Order: sequence, then structure tokens, then C-alpha cells
Amino acid sequence: MILHIEPVEQARPRATRYGRSIRVYDPPKVSKYKKQLSQLVRSQYKGEPLDGAIEVEITFYRQVQKSLSKKERARRLSGEHRPTVKPDLDNYIKSTLDALNGILWTDDAYIVDLHAHKYYSDDPHIEITVTEL
Repeated sequence: MILHIEPVEQARPRATRYGRSIRVYDPPKVSKYKKQLSQLVRSQYKGEPLDGAIEVEITFYRQVQKSLSKKERARRLSGEHRPTVKPDLDNYIKSTLDALNGILWTDDAYIVDLHAHKYYSDDPHIEITVTEL
């Protein structure tokens, strides 16, 4: 499944006092990403959420930086030079898996095998493959 949305990393949750309790929430950018990703997947996937052991492969394609030479830009787009800068791959994974709970799978605890990759692209998007085991 190819999802045409720019990946957003999971940021530290924010907290606010709500009466005598504390409410924890995602920053606005992460919250918006999760909602948009959920809607995008719902429009493409019409099946029931999987509830057994699954394998997930996710490839994140992030935007190439603007201030690069043509030579370096070509190296990044060809995959010769991969993103070794922030945001971290695990933060991309966390925000994406959370957004897909209840849509592609009942709970991300069912993921027993996970493969993730990070590349550069002129067209930021996410590719996800889910396999029942």
C-alpha cells in the first residue's frame, strides 16, 4: 500500500493540567498526521483489522533538503546516500503504527516482525506491506 503523505516523527507528548488530573496529548503536528494517515488508509483498505501475528514492512520516503548540489541531490535520490539525519527511524515507526491501530491491525502488539527503511525522494510518501503469519 502506497500512502501519499509526508512522514512525521512521533514527538514527546505534551501535558496540561485538567482540574486535579493531568491530560497527556500529542503535539498538533503529530495529531494532524495521525488523523490524515488514518483517513488515507481507511479510504484504501476496506477489510477488517487483522488480529493475529503479522509482519510489517514500512519504507519512509522523506523530502530531499533544498540546499544541496545537483551531484549530492542525485546521490540521495538514487539511494546511494541514505538519510542519517533526524528524525530517527524509530520515531517515524511509532507515529505510523499508532495511527494504524484499529484499521490495519487490532493492536500493534500483534506485530511480531518489523522491517523499516528510510530513503530520500522528491515525492515524500510511505509504503506499507502487512503479511499475516
